[in-house]
Amino acid sequence: MSFFRPNIDRLAGYTPGEQPQDTGWVKLNTNENPYPPSPHVVEAITQAAQGRLNLYPDPLGTAFRKAAAEVFQVEPDWILPGNGSDENLTILIRAFADTSDQVVYPYPSYILYETLADIQGAAHSRIPLNADWSWNFTAAAPLIDRAKLLLVPNPNSPSGNRWSDETILRAVPPRGILVLDEAYGDFADQPHRAQLLRSDKRHQIVITRTFSKSYSLAGIRFGFAIAHPDVIAGMRKVKDSYNCDSLSLAAATAAMKDQAWMQQNVERIRATRQRLADELAKLGFLVTPSQANFVWTTHRDRASRELYLSLKARKILVRFMVYHDVPWAANQTLEGLRITIGTDAEIDQLLATLREIL
Repeated sequence: MSFFRPNIDRLAGYTPGEQPQDTGWVKLNTNENPYPPSPHVVEAITQAAQGRLNLYPDPLGTAFRKAAAEVFQVEPDWILPGNGSDENLTILIRAFADTSDQVVYPYPSYILYETLADIQGAAHSRIPLNADWSWNFTAAAPLIDRAKLLLVPNPNSPSGNRWSDETILRAVPPRGILVLDEAYGDFADQPHRAQLLRSDKRHQIVITRTFSKSYSLAGIRFGFAIAHPDVIAGMRKVKDSYNCDSLSLAAATAAMKDQAWMQQNVERIRATRQRLADELAKLGFLVTPSQANFVWTTHRDRASRELYLSLKARKILVRFMVYHDVPWAANQTLEGLRITIGTDAEIDQLLATLREIL
């Protein structure tokens, strides 16, 4: 006998990337930043830890909203802090998607979108991407027309490609909300600074951001949404009362204020990303040009799962990913490796090991 809701009983659940607890691993599987956060973050956490932890945190995250508003050139009431960007995605689906509504997303992309829709009991549909990761708007149009929420990761995962503003604006549902998941936005060659929220469709666009990637704070669960104040006000009704703790608010505020530190690390990752792509190509890999802090790749002759297991046996973790029902893939199954950009030393070790394996 089960007391769970039927949709929870049927749910497989989202499987996050492996997090080994022993030492000695080269960990290139979960898109963490290999460099430390700004020193100001540690100072802010230390100060907050010595402060009033017996009291609830600011439920609105006022100091953080002011810092983020300055960077993204909006007013603070356009910002909603969250416990990681995944919480903002959860809030959005809870706020907008009823059981009779459609949650739509490009595919292959971030599979958590499906899981969150299933938890809510909302219907969901995939928009199949072309083999070059572009949109087929002829096929997508009927799904976009009936979407209550369209969730778009840009840059995309697992491919790392980024779609133009023109493509994104074309995808705004006529009777729904477009959620632009910019978890990897800072790694693009021309990072967004919420330009789309200045378009004539700004009332229908929500941008979500995370501190797990460019700000080197995966261990501090923090993200935020940027949207028109009317949308933010509705989302605020759904969030937990105190969804961000005092330490994470202090850390995120300090990190947001130190844009120079973040940009310095981003530039290092971009340079390593290009070097990795070039070296993989020499080894017979097909690499999708990436605008994120990872690359998506397959080998011309060797199976991705075989390479993943061979690397894992040598304590190097990359993400082996499988997507089913992909029309342009062999047997409609797309398999590949998503490799996080680590330090230069980590990438050197990866490449040396791949040469040995191959």
